[in-house]
Amino acid sequence: MALPAVPVSSEGATRILSGLLEARTGQILSESRAWRIETVLKPVLRTHGLRDIDELASRLLRSRNPGLDEDVVHALLNNESSFFRDLQIFDMIRRQILPQLREKRARERRLRIWSAGCSTGQEAYSLAIQLRNEAELWQGWRIEILATDISRAAINQARSGVFPQIDVQRGLPVADLLTWFEPAGDDWRVSPDLRRMIDFRQDNLFDSRAATGAYDLILCRNVLLYFTQERRHAVLDLLAGRSHDQSVLLLGAGETVIGQSEHFVPHPDFRGAYGRKRALAAGAGGPMRCAR
Repeated sequence: MALPAVPVSSEGATRILSGLLEARTGQILSESRAWRIETVLKPVLRTHGLRDIDELASRLLRSRNPGLDEDVVHALLNNESSFFRDLQIFDMIRRQILPQLREKRARERRLRIWSAGCSTGQEAYSLAIQLRNEAELWQGWRIEILATDISRAAINQARSGVFPQIDVQRGLPVADLLTWFEPAGDDWRVSPDLRRMIDFRQDNLFDSRAATGAYDLILCRNVLLYFTQERRHAVLDLLAGRSHDQSVLLLGAGETVIGQSEHFVPHPDFRGAYGRKRALAAGAGGPMRCAR
């Protein structure tokens, strides 16, 4: 039975909504995001027939509504993404990281990539495009791309492979658009071949069930920014447990492992990337060993 409505001030509403976001995702609603809270929640207010965030917070307090909770959390998450975001990173992946991994993994002929916090999928699709554009180099290889995000709505959109015109205009070369996408009304849909390369799954970085074994390349970009230091440690511990001595970790431009992890250190070969501390100290190149 629903409880009586509880009047909530805008300041109190912000605290309630921030608490919901942290409880569900571990993310802190920073001041730079808090001022936009009413704007990003407008679609949720319209969908659920609510006047303002005070009424929204009151509704959240007085009754359990998993659908409303999920809509609020999805709206508050920063799902900003674009194809080939930070082009110099993707250039380094194509020119330096993938060739080294291809050499080191030549015996197994298996490449495993994890895009953690993938949002609506543009990062994972960009990686798939790079690999397919150089398909001759990967003939006979088993390539696995796992892409995870805590937002069900973001994963559903990523899995659909449908993007509006404004998204494909941001960072996606015209040649790749024409090769790997097809018109879908006013939107564009990723080709079935490309979609089949990626396993999109809803997953929580603090209790990951989707990621198994060790990954050669892990991208967790612009995710740690929103966590407390304790939670950053926890995520980096998890990523270490899904890496091996030759793995490469990529974080966002404003993120670092320094002071956050005992497992990773700056990679000597790739600027802005990280590798396993013990392996780099000893000289990586031995057999693959997962972290424990």
